[in-house]
Amino acid sequence: MAGQAQYEELARELSAIGAVKRDMGRILPQDCPAASAAVLTLLGRHGDMRMSRLAELLSVDMSVTSRHVAHVADRGWIERLPDPADKRSRMLHLTAPGQEQLDELSRRTSRLLADRLSDWSDDEVGRLVQLMTRLRESFGDCRATPQRPVHA
Repeated sequence: MAGQAQYEELARELSAIGAVKRDMGRILPQDCPAASAAVLTLLGRHGDMRMSRLAELLSVDMSVTSRHVAHVADRGWIERLPDPADKRSRMLHLTAPGQEQLDELSRRTSRLLADRLSDWSDDEVGRLVQLMTRLRESFGDCRATPQRPVHA
């Protein structure tokens, strides 16, 4: 098990990830802020879903989700379709222009990462992906399950 000093250093490094996220946010198109990009990404990854599921995945309140959905819907990137299982509900669906926007976001992000990590080997990038995936999995889905107690 890692020692206290290693965990403290890890905490400092994780705090610094905000700078990486801010740099990634700067490459987003003017009309596609980070929240809109997150909506498109989740719909691209998970397919059609109800707004309640999107709110859960975004870990935000339904009113916040509604504003994000309105923004992307106003641009024609998603549409709200009747839910076949419950006609009173709506399903959010990524449109062709929304897929194009998502593809552009992916290209921009990939170019930025390729530029910033140009001196990294393929193995190092692969290892980072593995470790970040494992870190995220160690924390579990904070939205759906109670947190494990932290032992002092």
